[in-house]
Amino acid sequence: MTADADKPSLKTVARNRRARHDYTILETFEAGIVMQGTEVKSVRAGRIQLKDSYVEIRDGEAWLVGAHVSPYTHGNRENHDPERPRKLLLHRREIDKIFGRTAIQGQTCVPLAIYVKGNRIKAELALARGKKQRDKRMDLKQRILDREAEAAVRDRHRDSAR
Repeated sequence: MTADADKPSLKTVARNRRARHDYTILETFEAGIVMQGTEVKSVRAGRIQLKDSYVEIRDGEAWLVGAHVSPYTHGNRENHDPERPRKLLLHRREIDKIFGRTAIQGQTCVPLAIYVKGNRIKAELALARGKKQRDKRMDLKQRILDREAEAAVRDRHRDSAR
């Protein structure tokens, strides 16, 4: 058996694209999500939105709040509540770290992505600090400069190859 066969496949279901724009990412974590049956089917179909969602620590447990999982189309009256908070499965030291940083240092914890790993649904979480408007402008300028430099290098390489 090869090493690739032992690794579970990863399929990204949803990304929180606003998170990297609005926050400076300091540290990332992987967490499992406790879900009901119809939620799992909806998430596997890609019907989840992470916009305006965040992680809250309550009674020593981590909860994903504000994530919208659309009701399963073939579900019956036992379908799930789309806006309910979902419990996150993290190690105790990770929960303590998130709680300490969010309570004292003015940071927050936001989900970056939801993905399927093997048969499990996982969330990529990030400890983050909010960006000011000037930070966002500086990032945009830097991205433009990087893109132009990359294009110049590519053009130079293309010219020298002729």
